[in-house]
Amino acid sequence: MKFTLSWLKDHLETEASLDDILYALTDLGLEVEGVEDPAATLKDFTIAKVTSAQQHPDADKLRVCSVQTDEGEKQIVCGAPNAREGITVVLAKPGMYIPGLDITISVGKIRGVESHGMMASEKELELSDEHNGIIELPSGEVGEKFVDWLAKHDPSKVDPVIEIAITPNRPDALGVRGIARDLAARGLGTLKARDTAVIKGDFPCPIKVTIDKDTREKACPVFYGRVIRGVKNGPSPAWLQDCLRAIGLRPISALVDITNFFTYDRNRPLHVFDADKVAGGLRVHGAKGGETFLALDEKEYIMQAGMTVISDDNGVESLGGVMGGLESGCTEDTVNVFLEAAYFDPIRTAMTGRALKINSDARYRFERGIDPEWTPHGIDHATRMILDLCGGEASEVVVAGEVPDFSRAYKLDTDRVQSLVGMEIPAETQRASLTALGFRIEGDMAHVPSWRPDVLGEADLVEEVARIASLTKLEGKPLARTTTGVPRAILTPMQKREGIARRTCAALGYNECVTYSFIDRDSAVLFGGGDDATMLENPISSEMSHMRPSLLPGLLQAAARNQARGFMDLALFEVGPAFHGAEPEEQHLLATGILVGHTGPKDVHGARRAVDVYDAKADVEAVLNAIGAPAKAQIMRNVPEYWHPGRSGAICLGPKKVLAVFGELHPKVLNAMDVKGPAVGFSIYVEQPPFPKKKSATRAALNASDLQAVERDFAFVVGADVEALTLVNAAAGADKALIEEVRVFDEFIGGSLGEDMKSLAITVRLQPTDKTLTEKDIEAVGAKIVEKVTKATGGTLRG
Repeated sequence: MKFTLSWLKDHLETEASLDDILYALTDLGLEVEGVEDPAATLKDFTIAKVTSAQQHPDADKLRVCSVQTDEGEKQIVCGAPNAREGITVVLAKPGMYIPGLDITISVGKIRGVESHGMMASEKELELSDEHNGIIELPSGEVGEKFVDWLAKHDPSKVDPVIEIAITPNRPDALGVRGIARDLAARGLGTLKARDTAVIKGDFPCPIKVTIDKDTREKACPVFYGRVIRGVKNGPSPAWLQDCLRAIGLRPISALVDITNFFTYDRNRPLHVFDADKVAGGLRVHGAKGGETFLALDEKEYIMQAGMTVISDDNGVESLGGVMGGLESGCTEDTVNVFLEAAYFDPIRTAMTGRALKINSDARYRFERGIDPEWTPHGIDHATRMILDLCGGEASEVVVAGEVPDFSRAYKLDTDRVQSLVGMEIPAETQRASLTALGFRIEGDMAHVPSWRPDVLGEADLVEEVARIASLTKLEGKPLARTTTGVPRAILTPMQKREGIARRTCAALGYNECVTYSFIDRDSAVLFGGGDDATMLENPISSEMSHMRPSLLPGLLQAAARNQARGFMDLALFEVGPAFHGAEPEEQHLLATGILVGHTGPKDVHGARRAVDVYDAKADVEAVLNAIGAPAKAQIMRNVPEYWHPGRSGAICLGPKKVLAVFGELHPKVLNAMDVKGPAVGFSIYVEQPPFPKKKSATRAALNASDLQAVERDFAFVVGADVEALTLVNAAAGADKALIEEVRVFDEFIGGSLGEDMKSLAITVRLQPTDKTLTEKDIEAVGAKIVEKVTKATGGTLRG
């Protein structure tokens, strides 16, 4: 939303400075996005007079001028055709920035003659597009600031232009008067009164208007119109053209410029038909679908069923709330005009504009909500301006439907500002603020003005009061303690575990990602999902059609995007939910990480190591240990198909309770996700590790032994298909009280053993607790180990 400072002051009586106004606007929630202040740009330019102008000795089109300045006589070379003795000009001295040329001038030589500055044109100072000659001022004293001269003789040239960002809940601020009302309520001035006198018509309106019943109920409840005959549609006056140009609009004609003015001045979109081009009466109705419409943007649109249109006997003439038609539009030859002011439903208008991809000022305002009660006043104000600028005589107003009743009131509890916002504002100040904003206070009820569709409850009243008082005055205060000593824990054990998993992943060097819970169907299928149970009925896009069955798709997509930008080595993680069904309980919390490319910096030889399965294994074990998972878990092979077979594993507590999965990602998955490998990762089922049965505020007792541990090595010849885990579990079960650890340290395949056999060597660590082990005790445990392994694997002790 753009407006000029003088336009604002047309509604606001104020002595506030521009800086004060800009600060107040942002503080009120109307964030200032930019300010164009010509006075600041032109502040260094001064007025000078040309005392002589001689032909340049080496150029036919250049003149060597003597210019009287506040620093004495200066020689300036000028190529403007109007450079001559006796004119008053605008001077730019060496070292000054010329905005229209985007240069800083300096003393220079032009065809061998020194030039100490320049005399500027309007285009060079960005005052207009005029550049056929330098500026000739009708008055002015040497040395006088040019900006001061403009402020006296042509103030529109130095009028600051302010641009603010409007949130969707503040349609009233899409009119300059609404902005002025906010500033007046803040105390920066007084809102100027505006008369609401009704203009009586001199003759009955010859064009009748009807609204279909279903359209009146759903799309256009009221339509005001009148004919103004005998108008002269020439250029609009300079003040109106300056207003529109300042905010980026192109003046077209007086009639069109008037409607554009009220669109920005009062947030009241209007439309003018050439009355002589309207065949019969006007009918507001829903389109059947398939009708064609040539709009003012000279594009033809095909109507969809239900769109709100305004038709005459010839067909569709206007698209309600969006854009008028070219065939009934006003031109310089227009003599009789039909002025329309209607109210169109925001949702229907938004749907129509989106479907046809039409963006217009009218649509922008109607879809956010205009003031329905100002509809009859709007047509009167616009009629008065048309009569003043274009002449003519107005008919009586024709009305179809009636203004919708949006009146509502909410209880004003002046104590809620303290409880909801934490500010202490006197009750009288609260009532005064709301009254200044247009609310009508009756007892303890606040009646909402018709231009504020966003106020829908008591809390909104509190927000308005706090906004006007300024939230910058809100002071942070600590909450009162309700108990003494250490407060009770707030986080649940699962929330603590989730936080620990997140911090541990970050500490391991992973970068956290937050990806969408929705992914495309093909990606979901790759990771065991993509069924109808997890499909969204109304997805945002085809790339977000299903709930994610895993966090890996989002991380791999992030990796692919990074690799496309040249970042090949990545460590990413995410903690969040994945879904295996549509019900609330059919989701599970995961902590997932991926490593892509190479790990670590280059060594002294300039080489780096590619990530492998053992990197993922080390990291997953570190996270599991941090969240309190049992240390004695098993690694099994039952992993999903998107992991690489033989280079992945599942960490389990028994065959059915999976704590985590880790390993390399399957090459077909990396290819489908457009990720250049190698890539390894892990997924931890955060909810699966059991919590301690007893909650203790202290650490568990240290279970250490003073007795010497003993290690013994065993080598077994087993079948080639026997898993090392089977052998390790069998050996560990020989004596659970004494055997502290079993680990594999060697594997030998082939050779003298044959193709179907292999040798697995293990180290067994025995830790006594009550007495030192004798050789006899050790041999007894060794015999049990051999027996257990032989029974479990069919292997024999290698000689």
